[in-house]
Amino acid sequence: MPRPEVLDRIKAAEQDADDIVDEAEQDREQRLEDAREEAEQIRETAREEAQSEAQERLGEARAEIEADRKELLEEGEQARDDLESRAQERTEDVIEHVTELFEEAVHAQT
Repeated sequence: MPRPEVLDRIKAAEQDADDIVDEAEQDREQRLEDAREEAEQIRETAREEAQSEAQERLGEARAEIEADRKELLEEGEQARDDLESRAQERTEDVIEHVTELFEEAVHAQT
């Protein structure tokens, strides 16, 4: 094979190698870009899921707090009703006792 032909083939092979390297570099860049986009989508999905989970937990906590508040109010109302009931039951005894003290005081003065 004549020398110019060999040189042409070497140049063609070098060009092919350069083309392959360029193509591989472009492919690498595209894969990196795709990976970055996919990672961003994963982060965004995770952010949305975390926010949704936080909202759900917040709603559950508010519901639990409201249930506890109602229970405390009911217990307080029951305690108040019990106190009023006991006070009503003792009213006659107190009136009787005060009347006796008053009568004793009146008799002590006469």
